[in-house]
Amino acid sequence: LRKKKLSGIQAPFTKSLSKHRGACILSLVRIDQRDIMASYRGTALTAVLAALSKSPLVYAFSSKLQVHIPTHLNKAGGYDHREALFGLPPRGGSIQQNVYYADSNLCDPNVDTHAGYPIRPQGEDGQMMPWPSPYILMVDRGGCTFVNKVRNAQRSGAAAVIIADNTCLCSAGDSCFSDPGVDCETREPIMADDGSGSDISIPSFLMYKQDADPIKAELQANHMVRIEMAWALPSPDDRVEYELWTTPTDIISRDFQRQFKDAAVALGDRAYFTPNMYVYDGIMSGCQGEDGENQCYNLCTNNGRYCATDPDNDLDRGISGADVVTETLRRMCIWNEYGKGNGVGAQWWDYVSEFMFRCDTEDYFTNDDCITDAMTHASVNVGKIQQCMSDSGGLEDDVVNTILDAQLAAKDQSGVVILPAMFVNKAALRGALEFATVFKAICAGYLAGTEPSICKKCANCRDEHKCVTTNHCSSDDSSVSTNTFAGTIFGLTLFFGFVGFLQWRRSQKQMRDQVKGILAEYMPLDEDKVDGTALTDDDGEGEFT
Repeated sequence: LRKKKLSGIQAPFTKSLSKHRGACILSLVRIDQRDIMASYRGTALTAVLAALSKSPLVYAFSSKLQVHIPTHLNKAGGYDHREALFGLPPRGGSIQQNVYYADSNLCDPNVDTHAGYPIRPQGEDGQMMPWPSPYILMVDRGGCTFVNKVRNAQRSGAAAVIIADNTCLCSAGDSCFSDPGVDCETREPIMADDGSGSDISIPSFLMYKQDADPIKAELQANHMVRIEMAWALPSPDDRVEYELWTTPTDIISRDFQRQFKDAAVALGDRAYFTPNMYVYDGIMSGCQGEDGENQCYNLCTNNGRYCATDPDNDLDRGISGADVVTETLRRMCIWNEYGKGNGVGAQWWDYVSEFMFRCDTEDYFTNDDCITDAMTHASVNVGKIQQCMSDSGGLEDDVVNTILDAQLAAKDQSGVVILPAMFVNKAALRGALEFATVFKAICAGYLAGTEPSICKKCANCRDEHKCVTTNHCSSDDSSVSTNTFAGTIFGLTLFFGFVGFLQWRRSQKQMRDQVKGILAEYMPLDEDKVDGTALTDDDGEGEFT
């Protein structure tokens, strides 16, 4: 570990050393003694860059935190806070309950529900009564990840969690006092998922220290505090905006990127897509030295300004972080040229698919001929894209690249830390990044009655992708459509009717033949016997012979 001061923050870092001089950041993670931030799915630089970014974070989520009791803590417009990127907040709803202060960081899974403030009466066992449900639990920041704290609170019966920060913001000035020896922070950390938060179902906020301290003081004075946590529902209209955060080496979103072009084209101007490529701010991570030189070997471009992790974790061979940044810029140029105007970008989808098919290997990832071939097959003008990459600032020397800078700003505004990530109408999409999940979420984002025809036809189909591709909702193999069933019944009716008719005709013929046989057996027409039968004079009295 070494300590490096950036923007007034004392930030220890871990580093994986390479034999190459200056290759000091292969996996760079901010280690906060108050919050042990995990490395999310190998995205090593995420936590430190999010924590050290200079610009204030603007969350895509709309939520509100307000104190109703005591009234002197009520604040017009509510309190500033950070919303967790895990859990299931009740969008369009709110939680208003009494608050209990655990007087703990809640890192121990064995939560003592008989502790904390305000003081409650004693039970029959002599212990203080547990926190009465439902309640909002306030816990201190530090000691473990946010996910661990909220999980332990959830198991104890909390309806929601307020994490009270223990470090002041530098912008708070004299209104906040940090513990001795603790430096202020330029911004609040992101309440990120550490990769294990899928079991969290309750919402949680991080409250600034200057705001949390008066509330803790009220609770420790055994006064009741009632807080409201509210979440706005994204306002739907007749057009849906959706965006994808990924990288050129992202494996999880590959199938989605191969398939979703059909839906993007079918939705047309009724949906606007925005692809975002995740890059890291090399200056904030210390990849650019005081002399302006790249300190991170082949992980960065522009003398350490824009960086990406090495996808194969080998600095000596294979695809480098700088290669990923280069492909990131190329894809954003293709989008700006072919997709930014209409929000569909058919050529962008085609290029991504062609690149994954032809060039997504260690040998061809940076091969100019392969990349040119992929753009040609996708009907992308190679010259225009190369010009865009150059006009934006290029990838050489200590020069600002406007497109990559825009991606850094968008990353800070979104609060994304885990890739891939999908947002529909600014709300994070939870669940697997699959065609069906995203398509249904988009169709659900329209104002009632304004859904495009493709949504009405395919959103409830068993195979959404096949329906969008063929413009027909066909059932799966385990079921039969109504038309097929009716046609089959009609056909069977005709068949058995015809067979029955033939059998009736055959039985009628057999019956006639049998009648003729009976008549022939019992009523013979014997001419000889008829001629020999008569009355003669010799027969006396006329005896019949």
